[in-house]
Formats: sequence, structure tokens, C-alpha cells
Amino acid sequence: MVKRHFPICTLKTCNREFAFYDLHFTIYFAIGGKFMSLNVPEVLIQQAKTGTVDEAAFVQTIRESLPYAWQIVEKLASRIHQDGQLWDHYAVAPPSEQARGQLLRMVGGDAIRGAVERHFNVKLAFQNCHNLAAFRLDALNSPEYRNFTSIQSQILNQTPELKDC
Repeated sequence: MVKRHFPICTLKTCNREFAFYDLHFTIYFAIGGKFMSLNVPEVLIQQAKTGTVDEAAFVQTIRESLPYAWQIVEKLASRIHQDGQLWDHYAVAPPSEQARGQLLRMVGGDAIRGAVERHFNVKLAFQNCHNLAAFRLDALNSPEYRNFTSIQSQILNQTPELKDC
């Protein structure tokens, strides 16, 4: 299998490369010397080139590539939809840097985050490296949503152990 590298950017905080494989396309993001990846099947690459991507297939790619983050969102969505809550959150520090990377990758990319939100019919909100919330779409004008996404809550959620997350 031949692997070709195409540098995309070389900034102090960003080193992105595209690596082409026979059947899969992997996007590597170097963050602090750690790599996170989203494995995209060749069929989705071809769809993207033609302008029409099967979102269900993209969601499946996210599910397979980011299992830790997927599991958290799946549990949150299940709780709010089945239990009738306006929102729920998961505020447990990830068990590893790999898990933290998955969580950051899911909420950091607009396309990934949007596809996940549409799949689960929720709005995600994120604080620090570990406090992820899911809100029902009819709760976006609620005091709970405004509070969770407020500057005040962000500041109060800061802790010394999360300074470098």
C-alpha cells in the first residue's frame, strides 16, 4: 500500500497532512504530538468531490472513528429524549488523551458536530475538555441553555487541572 503525504499547513499549533490509502482516506490532526483521525471511506471522498455526500454514511464514519465521543452523545440524547428532560450533560474527564481527542474532534468540527446534532436531534454545548451537554431543540431559548452557554458558566467551570486541556 502506497502512502503519499500532502502538507496542508505548518503553523506553530497546526500540522495537518492528508494521507491517501487504497480504500480509506485518513485525516490526521497533530495536536501536541498526538494524532486523532477520522477514517473516511473512498466512496465518501468521491461523493464529496461531486458535491453530494450521503450524510448517513458520514455519520456512520463518525460513529466508527470517534467511538468514545459517540457513546457520550448517544447516552445524552437517549436521556433527554426518553426521560423528557430539557437537557443533560456529561462532566467526567476523559480516561485518556485519545478519548479527549475524540471528544474535541467531534465538537470542534462544524460539519462533524452538525451531522451528529442532526442525527440525534439535539443541540450540543461544550465547556472545557470534558463538560458536554445535549439540549432538546425546543430548549434553546430556555434558562438552562442560556446558563450553560453563558460566559459566567464558562468561567465558573474552569479548574487548574483543566488548564492545558
